[in-house]
Amino acid sequence: MSESAVKKQVLQGNEACAVGALAAGVSFFAGYPITPSSEIAEVMSQCLPLMGGRFIQMEDEIASIAAIVGASLAGAKVMTATSGPGFSLMQENIGFAAIAEVPCVIVNVQRAGPSTGLPTQPAQADVQQARWGTHGDHAMIALAPSSVLECFTMTVDCVNLAERYRTPVVLLSDEVIGHMRESVALPAPQTYRVEPRRQPEEGETEYCPYCACEGEPLPPLAAFGGEHRYHVTGLTHDARGFPTMVKEEVDRKIRGIVGKIEGCADELASYEEFMLEDADVLLFAYGSTARVAKSSVRQLRKRGVRAGLLRARTIWPFSGARLEDLSKQVKLVVVPEMNLGQLSLEVERTICGAADVRALGKVDGDLFTPDEIAGFTMEAVGR
Repeated sequence: MSESAVKKQVLQGNEACAVGALAAGVSFFAGYPITPSSEIAEVMSQCLPLMGGRFIQMEDEIASIAAIVGASLAGAKVMTATSGPGFSLMQENIGFAAIAEVPCVIVNVQRAGPSTGLPTQPAQADVQQARWGTHGDHAMIALAPSSVLECFTMTVDCVNLAERYRTPVVLLSDEVIGHMRESVALPAPQTYRVEPRRQPEEGETEYCPYCACEGEPLPPLAAFGGEHRYHVTGLTHDARGFPTMVKEEVDRKIRGIVGKIEGCADELASYEEFMLEDADVLLFAYGSTARVAKSSVRQLRKRGVRAGLLRARTIWPFSGARLEDLSKQVKLVVVPEMNLGQLSLEVERTICGAADVRALGKVDGDLFTPDEIAGFTMEAVGR
């Protein structure tokens, strides 16, 4: 997105996320209050009715995800927000949205766990859950903001991606990003794209809501209950949506919902590069940890270590193309995460021994300090 912008304002990350959803055309939000995401629901409850949309507080997160899937099928752009155990409760219906190819956005403002854990402290412990939380073969798109401005821009991106790929999309924020406040200039509406819900041609009688052949473009999604009748199910189904156990159709369906996303991994990949031109030590980070890692790079440079930062904006699908290129340049990759090493496994898999990979985990509920990351890196390089 362009940063041509309107007047600056002080916003919280969660508030910026809600504003981004409204800017992207979200007209239905269902959710249940849970720390540290509740401010998103609060803003949506105030603003959506004023804009002709609908807000509903459900009895729990299972009902919340079910409600937005239903509203999306009826033609609305939709979103919910949660954290920790709420995200766990949503997993079965996230799988339903994946196989039924229903666009929806789930914001997960991560906190420490498992179970109730540390409700008011940050973590990055849901990275693998965002990818593999629901059962069966499927693919996911997940983006990770590192600033209040990105809470806005990436929410718009998430809504657009959900519509483009007809899939659930996760915004993987965390407590620090969700609750921090920054002075931001939000992009002017004419500077970013908002993708409309694609509709079948008027009067089209042979509407099929799902691809019949691998490689076909995704069909538009008609509003359920309207002119175009079709079937929706969580069972494997044919091009018209009716359940099938025909092996070829089942195989095509599962490969289709995976391939439409994994096949675009390089296209979806987005990174920020910082001081990498001459780097021989690479810090790979995302979310709030990446903000700290940038300061660590500056510290390391002052200590004579040529360090640089590669910040992942796209977490899933994981594209290792740029990382693979950099592994030929650097000798060491340090992956700091507020977990015990979740995305570092993808880094190791991608690099395949081309460079030494060291995971730095932190699970005590505190954000990393620049000294912690720099000190760990200095030890790793033998200084």
